[in-house]
Amino acid sequence: MRLSLVWVVYRADSNNAESEAYSCVSQLQKNGIEVIAAKSGLDENPFPSLFSISKALPDLAIVLGGDGTVLRAARHLAEHNVPILSFNVGGNLGFLTHDHHLLTTEKLWTRLREDRFAIERRMMLKASLAKATNKKEIKQIEKEKSRSITNTLLAFNDFYFRSYRDEVSPTCTLELEIDGETVDQYKGDGLILSTPTGSTAYAMAAGGPILHPGIEAIIVGPICPMSLSSRPIVVPPASRLVIKSIGDRTRRVKLWQDGSSGALLEPGESCVVQRARQHALMVVLEQSPSYYRTLTQKLHWAGSLINKKKSQSDN
Repeated sequence: MRLSLVWVVYRADSNNAESEAYSCVSQLQKNGIEVIAAKSGLDENPFPSLFSISKALPDLAIVLGGDGTVLRAARHLAEHNVPILSFNVGGNLGFLTHDHHLLTTEKLWTRLREDRFAIERRMMLKASLAKATNKKEIKQIEKEKSRSITNTLLAFNDFYFRSYRDEVSPTCTLELEIDGETVDQYKGDGLILSTPTGSTAYAMAAGGPILHPGIEAIIVGPICPMSLSSRPIVVPPASRLVIKSIGDRTRRVKLWQDGSSGALLEPGESCVVQRARQHALMVVLEQSPSYYRTLTQKLHWAGSLINKKKSQSDN
């Protein structure tokens, strides 16, 4: 990999991430690599500034933080095909990150320059929103099933729809259409549309299946549905899903992208979710990466067996 310009993006509310970022910048500069560092958080989006001040796109983006920091970076960098090398510094589970101790390895930059790594292409989702401004326009949309797209969002993990005002009504009713066919109406706390990467996040917490990231598909999962017949389903990646908010005007629905605020849907408005043409490019340093080992470690599967094997090997 050619390393002329590298962006270092670190978690804004973590002193450890900031410290590691400065160390990383120093190491890169010693290797003759131009570096731009910026912090990222819920209230700090560094990417508009990075794209404006940088003379060219970076050859690599190093992300220091947890999965949330990686998700924010992926949504901005995927469109430009910038690979991401992430390290868990100040994060929690860290499904998408490497152990931060690898940052201190002297051979790290040599490995990157000698192409001793792999790149995983992770599927993303795109949501296109149709906004209606008045009752007449809403009726016209319902009648003609035609709409003007006014906003497009990307998600690495998932999109989910929930009631905008919990104090008015914690539940909402959403109609799902797949490839032109009305499939179901979900009444409950909301609906999740997830990528395979996001299957271990909110979708899993809501009872959805875990999908290997090598499988491209979309998970549709209800959040606490009132009907016991509402179950998660997995649909092909080329599916076109239309989600429509049902009910009176007090039942507005909020669209979230990767756990961040996305957009607002009025009753009668709709959102089209499809596989994005962009893929997140994730740099993998392990020579024999194992998704199952990651699941075992992060979710503490078969913990007693692993500890027993380790104990036996130590003896």
